[in-house]
Amino acid sequence: MESSSNLIKTYYIDEHILHISLNRPQALNALNADLMQELLTLLLEAKKNPKIKALLLTGEGKAFCAGADITQLAALKSQSGLRFARLGQMIFRTLEQLGKPSLAAIQGFALGGGCELAMAATLRIAAQTASFGQPEVKLGVIPGFGGTQRLARLIGKGRALDMCITGKMIKAPDALQWGLITEMVEPENLLSRATEIAKSLLNLAPLAIQSIMDVIDQGFDLSLADAFELEAVHFGLCCASLDKAEGVEAFLEKRSPKFIGE
Repeated sequence: MESSSNLIKTYYIDEHILHISLNRPQALNALNADLMQELLTLLLEAKKNPKIKALLLTGEGKAFCAGADITQLAALKSQSGLRFARLGQMIFRTLEQLGKPSLAAIQGFALGGGCELAMAATLRIAAQTASFGQPEVKLGVIPGFGGTQRLARLIGKGRALDMCITGKMIKAPDALQWGLITEMVEPENLLSRATEIAKSLLNLAPLAIQSIMDVIDQGFDLSLADAFELEAVHFGLCCASLDKAEGVEAFLEKRSPKFIGE
């Protein structure tokens, strides 16, 4: 899957981490229809490829992603806008439900669709100089790729309303304090730290990681009783796995486990 297309660059890190880098630096990696379709294709291929255990998302140049391509946005009417929003939501939901952890490493701007893309990743870290925002209101529209929903779930309803209604940007320190990102690093250390985190995920049990992602994602909107039951079911499934047997045995033998995803 290693490639260097006009729109997205991809390559492997340590064989099992697929690095996806948006490659429209002259447009601050704005999301046009062709780039989004290519991203969807890559995600679907990554989902079915057993070699890929984790994804790393970055942007080429000075920005992670500055949002939707304004020239294409300008042409949207009611029905085409509806289709565009549904397409973006479907692609980002594919990333969110990939069954494999993803890490967005954010430098520069993560605005509009770029912020929405970052929020669809499992984990997010950012350079100290990064900026985040949902400025769609300044264009007379609203976030359409899941931003209103994921932002509220990550940072709370009040702060999400503030960001979306005012369209203001926040810097990485506030994003860290609010829970939009989990770590902030010096810009020159962003890629190395992101790679370190991604590599660390390879040492953990893949089935357990997938269950954690599924239970948190699906359980968030369930009643507490139903969410507990979902958690119990996944716990039971993990207990039946070879990875659980290996993990317990390795702990008792005081050695590092070797998980195989079964």
